[in-house]
Amino acid sequence: MLLSALVMVLNKNAVNSAMCMIVTLVSTAGLFILLEAYFLAILQVLVYAGAVMVLFLFIIMLLDVDKGNNYEYLKQKFAFFAQLLGFSLLFFLVFNSFSKIYLPTTELVQISNVGEAGTIAFSNTAKSFGQILFTKYMLPFQVIGFLLLVAMIGVIVISKKQSTDTEK
Repeated sequence: MLLSALVMVLNKNAVNSAMCMIVTLVSTAGLFILLEAYFLAILQVLVYAGAVMVLFLFIIMLLDVDKGNNYEYLKQKFAFFAQLLGFSLLFFLVFNSFSKIYLPTTELVQISNVGEAGTIAFSNTAKSFGQILFTKYMLPFQVIGFLLLVAMIGVIVISKKQSTDTEK
């Protein structure tokens, strides 16, 4: 999974990067299977590796991104900003991952299926996933949807043809 994610980020061909992202998403579904979250694994394959990536590939191929260097102007304009943002996010994630505040405690916690007042009892059913997803994790769910929208708009902007004075 990590190797295909690295190839996805470093590859210059947009179609090959999308294919590597499909491999990464299927590998993530494999991790869900190892965690015995079969419902999430099936959703990962059907929704992300299936529908979303087919949509991305369709947009990439429809808009003909890989013909020529028509997005060279964006590379020069935003390369430094993107590198700075990427490295600062990487530093922030690594720093926070190893700080003592965010490390898990070593004490064991009793897990029970009986919910307390005001809490949702967690089980392996689709209803339980839906209740937790649309109550406790509603903000991250909406942020991921917004990021997918931004990624699609980014594909359209990258593939936009530059008009020259001779074409006008």
